[in-house]
Amino acid sequence: MASGVTVNDEVIRVFNDMKVRKSSTQDEVKKRKKAVLFCLSEDRKKIIVEEGKQILVGDIGETVDDPYACFVKLLPLNDCRYGLYDATYETKESKKEDLVFIFWAPENAPLKSKMIYASSKDAIKKKFTGIKHEWQVNGLDDIQDRTTLAEKLGGNVVISLEGKPL
Repeated sequence: MASGVTVNDEVIRVFNDMKVRKSSTQDEVKKRKKAVLFCLSEDRKKIIVEEGKQILVGDIGETVDDPYACFVKLLPLNDCRYGLYDATYETKESKKEDLVFIFWAPENAPLKSKMIYASSKDAIKKKFTGIKHEWQVNGLDDIQDRTTLAEKLGGNVVISLEGKPL
């Protein structure tokens, strides 16, 4: 069921910036988003970039020690969100980076919010071409443990996430 919600152009621009890893200067790399949240506009007609809810690559090591834990803290406990997280992980064979689309729908979010976010998910997913990993999360218990994300990324072959061993 489609909700008629549209995706703001800024959301698509943010996704494309995160997806394309062109060789950049050190300053450009620092401005690249590591994680970002998207929410519905106040009139619930558009999916927009949530103001102030992002982590930049340049924040890591400066104001952000653990980007994954910091991302989890950005999520509201009582409402839904969509998120993009640029996961850096390691398998026995190689280091990898993949974008993960996250649909955050915590148990105690209002039913109306869960319904409109669920019915609008396809609108945003259609704009995010090439996403390999999608994860619906229904509470902090599901997302706080980084091994759950590691399993989404590569099953049991992932040995570290964001430089932290599993």
